Order: sequence, then structure tokens, then C-alpha cells
Amino acid sequence: MAVPADAAVLVGLGSTLDLPVVEQAAQEAAGHHRPLHLLHTFDWHAAFAADTVAAPRDEAEKLITTAAQLAHQTEPELTVRSEIVESAMLPTLIRRSETAFLLAVGDSGMAGSGQCVPAETPAVQLAARAGCPLLVVRREPPPQGPVLVGVDGSPSSHLALQWALQCAARRDGRLVALRAVEHDEDTDAVAEQLNEALTQHVGSHGSVPVECRVVRGDPAEVLIEASRSAQVVLVAARGDEPGRAMLGAVAQSLLYHSPAPVVVVRGLAEKPLTGPDAHPKRDQRP
Repeated sequence: MAVPADAAVLVGLGSTLDLPVVEQAAQEAAGHHRPLHLLHTFDWHAAFAADTVAAPRDEAEKLITTAAQLAHQTEPELTVRSEIVESAMLPTLIRRSETAFLLAVGDSGMAGSGQCVPAETPAVQLAARAGCPLLVVRREPPPQGPVLVGVDGSPSSHLALQWALQCAARRDGRLVALRAVEHDEDTDAVAEQLNEALTQHVGSHGSVPVECRVVRGDPAEVLIEASRSAQVVLVAARGDEPGRAMLGAVAQSLLYHSPAPVVVVRGLAEKPLTGPDAHPKRDQRP
């Protein structure tokens, strides 16, 4: 389904811990010339369990008002809409993501927790099931490093590359395109393919400084390590198998362990790949 021309950047707000999401989402919305839509879901079951029913509702109103004020402070010219929906968060955000340009949420405390993260964590579920790209924002601000994108040669990773180029251009930043290879692969040949992919997509973003890196090692470990100095990392939801309700191991590892904000890009590039990379044989999915 095509995204409407006026599709918004949608923000899922759970609590005041998610306020850092608002600032980054507002910047994304302004950069894409999109409106910002703040959404908080209100749980009546939790409200009835509280000392008074009015208190949780008042807190919800305060949260959405504070978030709207923060969005306007971040981007004064931005169109901001806010909404409180009386329903469960996860199904509401999945449904609303079908008509959103980008969905932004917090990471539920995943980054740096050092614990086993359950698959039902909302950010993981949204990355696997959302109908648009997902931005997962960390609670700690990222460094002013490069924009990092993982590329494995699949059509969906080319879409991530397109997003990354736009992201670097909006931020006046440097783009690092990284591909991890196995020990028996020809790094020179892979580097040439990666350069060709960048040439294919650079288009109007020719002024963006670009660096190609080919690194031997496990794709998840390589990208997580590189993300420590990145301002944001982008990755396809699942390499060459980008079906709905699927999330590749590398994308999932980045959500769990990358200290940088992560954009999980869903979908396929408009143009298919050419040459030997058109049908990747190895399972190296960012």
C-alpha cells in the first residue's frame, strides 16, 4: 500500500521516559517535511487499579501536552498533532503504522541493560510487524558521529541505503556503508559491489561524504561495534527475506545491543540489483 503524501511521523508515547523520542522524531519530521503525530494509549484496566480513575487520565493528558510542547520547542515550524487512544498500545501502533511515514518509539530500556531481552518487547514487535520504517530512540543522546548503514547486497538493504543517504544529507553528516563478509569471500570484489551500490543511489545526495567499509566477521557483531561511534544506524528488517512479521537476526541484535538509535527499514528497493549481488547466496542479513 502506498504511503499517503501527507503521512506523518508517528510517535508512540508510553511514559515520560519516552520524551527523548519526541525530540528526535520532531527533527525527522521537519527534515522530511512531514507533520508529527503524537499518540499515547490509555489503559482503563490500569486506571481502575489506581487509587483514583482520574489520576491516570490526568497523567496521560499531562504527558501528551508536555510532548507537544517539546516538539514545538525542537522544531517551532512543525505541524504537531496529539491524540490519546483508549486501547492497547501494540496493536494500535501496528495498525496506525500502515499509513505512517515513520514510526518512532523508545527502546524500553534495552540498550545497555546487559540482560536477555524478550521477543515480546514492544520495540522488537514493532520492528517485525510495523507497516513503515521504525526509529528506535535510546535514552542517552548519541555521539555526533557518522550515519551508519549495514548493506548485504539484498534489495531491501538497498532501500536502507537510500534512507541512509537521505538521513546523512539532512544531518549534514558523513555516511559509512558497511558490509561484513565471511573469511572465504573476496573483499576487493565485495568493496567494488558496495561502491557500485552507492553510485546507483547517490543521486542528488552527491555532496554527502561517503566511506565504504568491508569487514570480516559476524555481521551483527561488526555493526554493533561500529554503531558505538555512530549518531544513528540503519538496517533492513530482514535482508533478502523482507516479509511481514519477520525480523532478521542482525536487525534484532542491533535493537538489543546498539547504543545508537536504530532505524529498521522495511520494504524493497524500487530498482533490483544487477550483477552477481542480485541473488545473494549467503545469509548475511543486516
